[in-house]
Amino acid sequence: MTIAFVLASWRPDAPAGMERAVIAHATSLQQINAEAVIVTADPTAPMVYRKVPIERLRSLDVRFPCDDATLRTAIGASAAAISEELRRLFRRRQVSAVVCVDALWGLGRVMPPHPGIRNVLAAHVVGHDADLRAALARNPDAIIAPSATVLTEAAARGYDSSNWSIVPNTLLTAPEPQADSHREHLRANGPVRILARLGPEKGVAELLETVTVLDRPIEVALADAPFEPAAGSQEHVRRTCRDLAAETPGVTLLPGLAWHEVSPWLAGASVVIVPSRAETFGLVALEAMAASTPVVAYDVGNLPHLIGRGGVIVSRRSRPGGLWRAAQRLLTDPISYAAASRAAYYRSRDYWPALVANQLLKVVS
Repeated sequence: MTIAFVLASWRPDAPAGMERAVIAHATSLQQINAEAVIVTADPTAPMVYRKVPIERLRSLDVRFPCDDATLRTAIGASAAAISEELRRLFRRRQVSAVVCVDALWGLGRVMPPHPGIRNVLAAHVVGHDADLRAALARNPDAIIAPSATVLTEAAARGYDSSNWSIVPNTLLTAPEPQADSHREHLRANGPVRILARLGPEKGVAELLETVTVLDRPIEVALADAPFEPAAGSQEHVRRTCRDLAAETPGVTLLPGLAWHEVSPWLAGASVVIVPSRAETFGLVALEAMAASTPVVAYDVGNLPHLIGRGGVIVSRRSRPGGLWRAAQRLLTDPISYAAASRAAYYRSRDYWPALVANQLLKVVS
């Protein structure tokens, strides 16, 4: 069985949840002897990544980074050519199921029917009504979402999500749990780390405006995604964060990380802060937890359910100051810290690759 994942912006090392989730799903399918192929319009993508074949969609002419409106226009202008190219590709690859990774970015709004192929729409976010309505009108065989948060948000927007299935995101790598002695050393001396893309909704600029002085380094890794809400928005966030970091002793601003660097970097943190104002899943939190690193985050979206006792959840109303205070309290309490570290690792096991791959296979088969 071969499953095709269609995501126009997919490329290796993109600091974005959908891109990272796609390769994690694709490689997890290999663990249970299923095949996967990724279809992307990004010309920088290689032909193979982690033994997963990558196909270039040449009929969609866009430049990255790209905003939603530009992509929507480009898809509309080439809809017939895109559909025909996908048909040929799926025949050649003997695809039995297609996962459109988002109504817009995954081309769900124009995905043509394919005899004998199961069409699945992945709603990582609810997205714009113009795209989701168009995708739903094509009557996909199944709709999947990474969390109950998406189903709730869809229902609040007037969509019937009662028959949508939850298939959570999974880990690209599954690290071993850390020794208690090493984790205690990190609690006492390790840096506080924040990892995000350059999106205003990620809340990093707000966090840096109110840094609480800690007796340890604060390291922030920020990277460009292949998409942005409006042209130039990522550069604006970068400049703001760069200026704030320069004004704040102990804060270091780092470039984005390659995917293989993420897990060890998060593993080397005393605590990871996720300052996002909205999260339909929370991959950074999951990858930190898998490395036994406690996470501090707001009570938004899927984060409370995902993190559980593997860190500290604070009210969004407490603003960034609440995140800093929670991190400081956790780092000065060895007993609570050790409990959170252990809980984080064991909570992450619910999202192990082979386990999630079997959940996905049940939906697409």
